[in-house]
Amino acid sequence: MSLRPAILDPYFAPATSVPGVGPKIAPLIDRLVGAQGQPARIVDLLFHIPTGGIDRRLRGSIAEAPVGEQVTLAVTVVDHQPGPLNRSKAPYRVVVEDATGDIALIFFNMPRQRIQGLLPVGAQKIISGKIELWDGRRQMVHPDRILDAREADKLPSVEPVYGQTEGLTSRLIARFTNAALERVPELPEWQDLAWMQRNAFPPFREALAALHRPPDAEAAKAEALERNPARRRLAYDELLASQLALAIVRSRMRRKPGRTNAGDGRLVEAFTQALPFPLTGAQARTVSEIREDMVCDKRMLRLLQGDVGAGKTVVGLLAMASAIEAGRQAAMMAPTEILARQHYERLKPMVEAQGLRIALTTGRDKASARRAVLEALAAGSIDIVIGTHALFQENVIFKDLGLAVVDEQHRFGVHQRLALGAKGEAVDVLVMTATPIPRTLALAHFGDMDISVLDEKPAGRKPIATKLISLERLGEVVGSIGRALDGGARVYWVCPLVGESEALDLAAAEERAEDLRRIYGEAVGLVHGKLSGPEKDAAMERFIAGETKILVSTTVIEVGVDVPQATIMVIEHAERFGLAQLHQLRGRIGRGADASTCLLLYKGPLGETAKARLEIMRETEDGFRIAEEDLRLRGEGEMLGSRQSGLPGFRLARLETDGDLLAVARDEARLIMERDRELEGNRSDALRALLYLFERDAGVRLLRAG
Repeated sequence: MSLRPAILDPYFAPATSVPGVGPKIAPLIDRLVGAQGQPARIVDLLFHIPTGGIDRRLRGSIAEAPVGEQVTLAVTVVDHQPGPLNRSKAPYRVVVEDATGDIALIFFNMPRQRIQGLLPVGAQKIISGKIELWDGRRQMVHPDRILDAREADKLPSVEPVYGQTEGLTSRLIARFTNAALERVPELPEWQDLAWMQRNAFPPFREALAALHRPPDAEAAKAEALERNPARRRLAYDELLASQLALAIVRSRMRRKPGRTNAGDGRLVEAFTQALPFPLTGAQARTVSEIREDMVCDKRMLRLLQGDVGAGKTVVGLLAMASAIEAGRQAAMMAPTEILARQHYERLKPMVEAQGLRIALTTGRDKASARRAVLEALAAGSIDIVIGTHALFQENVIFKDLGLAVVDEQHRFGVHQRLALGAKGEAVDVLVMTATPIPRTLALAHFGDMDISVLDEKPAGRKPIATKLISLERLGEVVGSIGRALDGGARVYWVCPLVGESEALDLAAAEERAEDLRRIYGEAVGLVHGKLSGPEKDAAMERFIAGETKILVSTTVIEVGVDVPQATIMVIEHAERFGLAQLHQLRGRIGRGADASTCLLLYKGPLGETAKARLEIMRETEDGFRIAEEDLRLRGEGEMLGSRQSGLPGFRLARLETDGDLLAVARDEARLIMERDRELEGNRSDALRALLYLFERDAGVRLLRAG
């Protein structure tokens, strides 16, 4: 039985309940607005907000009509000039005029009879479309609208423009959203009324109507939409729903009884002394913040943000040492098998030197080996376990798990955090990100967590020289690598993402590996996502051992892989990569004592955004600055794109422009929880409706579960 308030039922009715959305149109709407392949609902249509608008007002004359702009004109049909019958691709011209001059209407591949019926000579018509110049003459190719002069009042003064898919025009989408608006009620107000008045926010349904039925052309312009109180109201609603769900999770985690997960500090001190380098100031500060959390009797839920190479793994190890001092177990989850194995091999000697037991478990363990690890975990004879997602399956039972360290990029959502918390009695959770997250993104998606920041790199790290080189100079790059190999260098060569297809990515990498093998023979290795776990490990191990000197790769090397001898990174078609990804890849070098170089090979001419990305990479190694620039250039939706995350993006809010609203939403959500943590007060029904409307109802289920 659904717990969703009945008043929301019309919003969640299928899009097929809208007149005109039949079996042919429905799949197109599903593709355009349906959530993750699900059939579209009315709410999905209504949340598909226009991106701009076209001014359809009747104004001016042919002589005054500006070239390159949409205009609506009152004209008389003067002449038809069909192309030769034997040339089907020849345009059909219709000359129309007003008192100031004439203009040609151009049609391609349209039946002659239809054109002649639509525009008979002598008829007075309203035409609307874009004016172009051809051979010095004004023309309009395939007018958007052609009406009889007496039907002028049927033309809306402004027509919203929507993101489209093949087979669905903006006009059709506008028709369906208009019909959808008629089917939904106004909802109880969940926003604070004083805040609404201060910002001139309209009620919820009114805000939807203002965007889908813009009152005038100015309001429909893309730049005006950005500031439109109706759009900002809906953006704030979405952010408040998200922050309230996170605040409920935070409140529940804080209220669940915790326990002290730290001992006398001797083990932490022993590990610190065994490190080959002193802790940075940022590491020491972060270790202290984590220890304070683990000492108190509230559960820790902390996000550790650090730049590439800032030493997050060491902080994770010292946190695990704290849990073991308290007589508990610790687990570390890595995003890939390569990284899990690397963590295990790096930590094993240090852990065993302290007389502790460490184990590795991944999805490809033999059944007998996995069973032995599971039995040892349940018996308490393993202190630290490292693994992939396989660690948090239901059949993994710990004797007494005190701390879970999650070394994940952006993929660790609220549901996973809650599931993890259920693995043991009052488990502390430390989530580590692979790259810095912009402040607004961290707030939006990790607002239930406390945040620590590692903003210093270990001493002795040399800066990486980053160079932008045109792909036309590929031959020079290949030659210069030969000289570097003679000097003992190791080289990563990363091939581009060709598209959403792994097969195409693989083809590009294999082709480059073959090219390089023709010159450098067996010194060239290849690693890609289609290899099995053991094959990937073997390729990496040959590179680490120096058996291969050049490792050609797809972005499988992106996260965490550590080969201190590697000093050159070549990224082919760098313009196709996101900033965060480029920064991650560059972070694979510069980990030893030798100077390192990153070569960004690009194919010109570069677009403005691609150029800006590559310039930022050349200018700075500061991951925090790079993350903020990435958000500014790409927007939140792209940063959490299909290849790099499982987090829900926002449909109405844009974090790159609505950061001010996010901060207010976070404060408001925490205030609501302080005053009414069970959501039973005056606004409770409205706030619950808000959570369901934006499908953040995991929070409501948590309230019910207590």
